[in-house]
Amino acid sequence: MLEIKNLNVWFGGLHAVKDFNMIVEDGEIHSLIGPNGAGKTTVFNAITKVIRFQDGEIVLDGENITRLKPHEIVRKGISRTFQNVVLFRYMTVFENLLVGYHTKYEMSMIDEVFLTRRYSRETLKAFSKVLDVADLLDLKNKLSLPASILPYGVQKVVEIGRALMADPKIVLLDEPVAGLTEVETKDMIRVIEKIRNDWKITIVLVEHDMSVVMNISDTITVMDFGRKIAEGKPEEIKRNPEVVKAYLGDDAIASGA
Repeated sequence: MLEIKNLNVWFGGLHAVKDFNMIVEDGEIHSLIGPNGAGKTTVFNAITKVIRFQDGEIVLDGENITRLKPHEIVRKGISRTFQNVVLFRYMTVFENLLVGYHTKYEMSMIDEVFLTRRYSRETLKAFSKVLDVADLLDLKNKLSLPASILPYGVQKVVEIGRALMADPKIVLLDEPVAGLTEVETKDMIRVIEKIRNDWKITIVLVEHDMSVVMNISDTITVMDFGRKIAEGKPEEIKRNPEVVKAYLGDDAIASGA
């Protein structure tokens, strides 16, 4: 489904990502792990064109999307979240979700000014999508609330919901359980699995919580110093001595067992 070929990213003299390759299969939960500074978020930024990269290709469903602009990447079917929650704090949950639909609108400024039939049709489609996403993520009873008063865990769910508004084939989640309580983490796991199972959306996640990674991932790719050092099923990664040395450690392995 998604293939990253020989990706290289430089920041001045720093070679942040080095000859990186990864294939994400349709319908899987694929985790990208590694120590801080390994290049994980940089890979996400390269895929979504938040940054420019010097060499490599990004291929989605057999189509080379390397040269597309960020909004075109979204239209092709790749959405993402960020490490830090980025919501409009004084807008409601409904309004925050609606923002995620902006690449889907098929109308002009004239339609908006004169409130044409097309405007009405597109607005109805957008509102309907908000309700679908809210239903999937159990947000219906929170749609009228401002984002600023929501618990942090719910804010993260709203951000994921906004990413779903674009009808993605694949969603990139950057540290979805970071900063969450144990209860919120369990809720987030259910959200991620529900997105994959109910809406058949492929998930790629960067995460440091090894218990979460080992329990929900179909495939794990491990990075260290910008390079891929291992890839495989959770049980294979647990037993890989290079991974243990570079990142996991005995305590983390035990907690994910």
